[in-house]
Amino acid sequence: MAIVLNGITVPLPGNGEDIKAEAAKRLGISPREISALRVKRQSLDCRRKEIRLVFTLHVALYDAGRQRGLEEKYGAAQDYREPEIIYGAREAVRPVIVGAGPCGLFAALTLLRHGYKPLLLERGASMAEREKDVESLRAGGVLNPESNVCFGAGGAGAFSDGKLTTRIKDPCAEHVLETLAGFGAPEEILYMARPHAGTENIRAAVSRMIKKIGEDGGEVVFGARLDGIDVSQGELRGINYTIKGVAVKIETRAMILAVGHSARDTYAMLLKNGVRAVPKAFAVGLRIEHLREFVDRAQYKEAFSHPALGAAEYRLTAKSANRGVYTFCMCPGGEVICSSTEEGGIALNGMSYYSRSGRNSNSAVVVSVGPEDFPGGALGGVEFQREIERAAYSTGFAAPVQTVGDFLRGVKSARFGEVEPTYRPATVFMDLNRCLPGFVSGALKSGLTDFGAKIKGFDMPGALLTGVETRTSAPVRLLRADNYQAEGIRGIYPAGEGAGYAGGIVSSAVDGIRCAQALMREYKRR
Repeated sequence: MAIVLNGITVPLPGNGEDIKAEAAKRLGISPREISALRVKRQSLDCRRKEIRLVFTLHVALYDAGRQRGLEEKYGAAQDYREPEIIYGAREAVRPVIVGAGPCGLFAALTLLRHGYKPLLLERGASMAEREKDVESLRAGGVLNPESNVCFGAGGAGAFSDGKLTTRIKDPCAEHVLETLAGFGAPEEILYMARPHAGTENIRAAVSRMIKKIGEDGGEVVFGARLDGIDVSQGELRGINYTIKGVAVKIETRAMILAVGHSARDTYAMLLKNGVRAVPKAFAVGLRIEHLREFVDRAQYKEAFSHPALGAAEYRLTAKSANRGVYTFCMCPGGEVICSSTEEGGIALNGMSYYSRSGRNSNSAVVVSVGPEDFPGGALGGVEFQREIERAAYSTGFAAPVQTVGDFLRGVKSARFGEVEPTYRPATVFMDLNRCLPGFVSGALKSGLTDFGAKIKGFDMPGALLTGVETRTSAPVRLLRADNYQAEGIRGIYPAGEGAGYAGGIVSSAVDGIRCAQALMREYKRR
């Protein structure tokens, strides 16, 4: 146990003695009485001229009695404890997990820790092969529809900024961070308020997790696409998948569906086989790039070059005709990359390495859309995404670009301003207003102007927009009951971001853990 102290502030660079002194001052004790001090959360307060570090601390004292009294006053730290599992009695044959993103990986690790031996199927490639496929797309515009930024070991999060921020309050989120750190992610993710691992560290951690799953008795099969499910009398009986062109049928009574937000063909197959789904709200828009130095100066003011500060972040929100406009997936010092999964359509994401040292910082600027905007049933949102992606497509996956000034005026750009694109393999000038529904482009213009008032220069004419950002979250929710099983079908556990129950690496991992725990309560070990 430890005393919890919130809101402890110190000036940069915030060394350990400064933090300890402020903690002792808050507690009304001498620093010498503190036996241990752990930084639980660290953030920046940039609202004043002097930037300060803000900490949540866990403090232990040599005097146990005095510590208990101060715990009553300030609060006592609570460690995550895995809930007790009373294993079910139903026969699962062998549990199957579909998808090796954070949801599927953490589901597999949870099952293995309890003695289950799951089969993990991933339609994409292993990390080493996937990296080659992504580079082929970035270098030459050659897309592998089964191995790309969205499909493969680690899921879409492996080619991102590696953000580990989450808004969910589930205590299991801390367990996820500790697990990632245990597999080699930077230790600072355990205490930074806005933790990020960087794409290279997430990839390395994922590779170690996959190795561990195999060592502990699980089986991971890459290049295995789920093509069918066998349901009889409201219960899963088996699945069909294809690997290297060969159809495989296996028996199973329990499957965790962690397919990610871009498995459009899988959505269609599931609906055809009786899985219930509804369309879900998501967001679409563009990527904006500024020079990293501009963002750093705007956020840090005079302290922008301080060695204790990394590349600056921002998060902006606005309203336009009762529709939300906001920045999303901000990548300081990062790159804009292609996240397409289908020929003839272009979709974007942001990616950055741990150092965040690139010349540009980018973010999605998106507008909320809902089922009222895309009729067509459960898959209406999928078709809505496709229409936008196809409108933005150019040969060889060249991405359409436009300066902010020209976008606001509605004219095609002829040259770049002070910001040049990081996107590869190529870009092409296009009026991005023509790629988007009118209500989306109108809301984006309103939002950019609003953001320019919040961060002076955000809407500068020479900032660069690249299109299009459509895969912000799943456009579908696969319905499930309180026991985490699909409505009307026993044995299927829709999970994670692709099922519409999470958004991001950490919340997806937590949902995978919760689905694995629910499966164990229903099905016995073999």
